[in-house]
Amino acid sequence: MSDLLQYLVSGLAVGCGFALLASGLVTVHRVSGTVNFAQGMFAVVAGLAAGSFLSAGLPHGVAEIAAVAAAGAVGLLTGLIATGKPGTGPRAALIITLGLGFVAYAVEIMVWGDGPRSHPGLGGTIQLGGAYVQKQHLLVIAATALVFTALGLFFSRTYLGKALSAAASNPYAARAVGMNVTRMGLAAFALGGVLGGTAGVLLTPMLPISFNSDVLLITNGFAAAILGGLNRPGLALAGALTLGVAEALVAGYLDASYQTVVALILMLAIMIWQASRRTALDLEAAR
Repeated sequence: MSDLLQYLVSGLAVGCGFALLASGLVTVHRVSGTVNFAQGMFAVVAGLAAGSFLSAGLPHGVAEIAAVAAAGAVGLLTGLIATGKPGTGPRAALIITLGLGFVAYAVEIMVWGDGPRSHPGLGGTIQLGGAYVQKQHLLVIAATALVFTALGLFFSRTYLGKALSAAASNPYAARAVGMNVTRMGLAAFALGGVLGGTAGVLLTPMLPISFNSDVLLITNGFAAAILGGLNRPGLALAGALTLGVAEALVAGYLDASYQTVVALILMLAIMIWQASRRTALDLEAAR
């Protein structure tokens, strides 16, 4: 039971990181219609930058916030390149974000090298139900709960959040009332960078990252995001937590090399289910 509890908590913690990545994907897709395959890059940049800031002498908290801010700036730059030009469609933007992810490999290798890196997080363990749980895992879970609460308040209580929601629900009406939908898309990319960066600084102490870690991160984030059709952050959170726990149990009881397979199988199963559901709805409507 103690092993099971440890696997569950660690899985929830990793799943929370996936949820932050998925929420960034959902935010960008809802506002701009773009599937941002550079989302994992934001986490890698923030995780590596946090380690550099800590090595330079910045205290914990300041270093992580600076790294998240850097990821937000990278997110804004990604949005400018991918969607800043008028007339750029979602498919073209998707390809551009994918290309930017490969360009980032070269930059990250030049700055940080090609080896895996980590930085110290919240050290120590606490006893929980007979199991010793790392404090960093609990920090990730608590921070994710705080971020999702703040996101809910942001979209429901602030002018910018309501504007983003309006641009997402009806871009034509938003343009009709004078709203700049392109700028809303750029704001969504910047927010996606912040969310991805938050995932990076929280996960790096548990999962050392390198320049190509974005592949694993975006695979899991996308698998969680498509549970809600890339439009519902609540379902993305549920999918990410389920995925994180499933991968932790697979790694604990079977083999860690099967973790990515779990994400791919889950993603494929969800996509098949959604496609069959849409087909059934279309047939019913045709009748």
